[in-house]
Amino acid sequence: MSFMIAFGIASILLCVGMIIRSKISFIRNMLVPASVIAGILGLVLMNTNLIQATNAEMFMIIVTQLFTITFISIGLTSNNKNNKEDAVGKQIVKGAVGLGMLWNLLYALTPVAGIVVALLIGSYFGMDALYGLLIPFAFAQGPGQAATFGAIFEQQYGIENAAMVGLTFAAIGFIACFLVGVPIAKYGLKRGLAKKYGESEIKNYIKRGYYTKDDKRESIGQETVFSGNMDTMTFHFTMIGICYVLALGMAYLVSLIPGAGPTLGGMLFIYGMLAGYLVKMILKKLRLDHLLDNTFQTKITGWSTDYLVVCSFMAVQFSIIGQWIVPIIIESIVITILTVAVVLYFGKRLGGDNDFSRTLGLLGTSLGTVPSGIALVRIIEPSLRSTTAIELGMMNIPMMFSYVTVTTIMMIMAGTLSVTAGILWLLAPIPLYLILLKVFKVWGRKTYDFKENIETSERKEKSYAKVL
Repeated sequence: MSFMIAFGIASILLCVGMIIRSKISFIRNMLVPASVIAGILGLVLMNTNLIQATNAEMFMIIVTQLFTITFISIGLTSNNKNNKEDAVGKQIVKGAVGLGMLWNLLYALTPVAGIVVALLIGSYFGMDALYGLLIPFAFAQGPGQAATFGAIFEQQYGIENAAMVGLTFAAIGFIACFLVGVPIAKYGLKRGLAKKYGESEIKNYIKRGYYTKDDKRESIGQETVFSGNMDTMTFHFTMIGICYVLALGMAYLVSLIPGAGPTLGGMLFIYGMLAGYLVKMILKKLRLDHLLDNTFQTKITGWSTDYLVVCSFMAVQFSIIGQWIVPIIIESIVITILTVAVVLYFGKRLGGDNDFSRTLGLLGTSLGTVPSGIALVRIIEPSLRSTTAIELGMMNIPMMFSYVTVTTIMMIMAGTLSVTAGILWLLAPIPLYLILLKVFKVWGRKTYDFKENIETSERKEKSYAKVL
């Protein structure tokens, strides 16, 4: 009952968030998603005791479970194979490598900044510097990872309320994502940086947040199962249920490994995604993979992400982290500035005609989640005409390098590495990422500039080509 009450409250707040988005001009123009609006409202209501029908712990549980479901759904979604031309394929690979390596760079750099800021400021407020290591999970990965690794910090290493602190970082990251990302997107539109995608202004349905009956709308998928036997939605959720049970089994087996087993076993989301891949592969072998509709599966991912965001805000308890709110805010501001600086510098040097779109996608992903990144991209290209959205999905492959950072963080938490040695280990892979950016030719000349309009930029590009 408590779960359904929490689900119902989150649903009501999402509806209120939609109304606020469509009616209040400032929020409408900032393009803040209904899930973030609902989450902020829920945060206030929960911490002023205006909602007493459920508790923050239930929302924490929901966040953890939805995070696993999100990764299962990602695993069940096939790669987009519409772009078969070699040139397009190479561009996608190049973009995915560039975005992935830059994300890895931020993933390694932000915990260093986090722990240094926590060392300098946190001590004055009784906040352990180790809480700064939660930053990459919260900002670069989102509330699900923040809650998961926060729970591991608590259970394995005795760091009290780590999950709560991680969710607080993640909530601030979502707010920063749109407070910073939307003005950059709008300024880029004003400077003509989105003309390549056929857009020069933000569409009305994007501002209001929903379609009218006269607007052109996209399909959310096709029926794959006869409804007289089983509904298509039911079939998709049965696959998710099967994957969840498989993920639990994998996690249990991994937890039996001596030493690192309990820590690795706690990362249920990884096994959820692997289970998704496995089930998808089995269906393909049986020639039944068509029963999973990609478009509809992505809608399930979006559904879980929306509720995950709302519940992550509502799981934050000021009564627990209140005494640390000052260092948490200061640290979040520092990380936001660092993230924006890195993304803006490298984003315009990736070497493609969709670099501005890539910049927005990487910015949104590095401050929130991949859906946040795609939400920023949709501001300048609602139809997602460029390859950016595909690249944001494929960058998960080069992102596997980030497990070096995860391992280092866990070694610091376990006391295997001192804080000083840990910082050096965290910084160690960054030169490699920079070298790989050069090797794959995704760190070169600027392809756009906020200081000049697109026509001037194109003239310079042609002049440079003549010189070569």
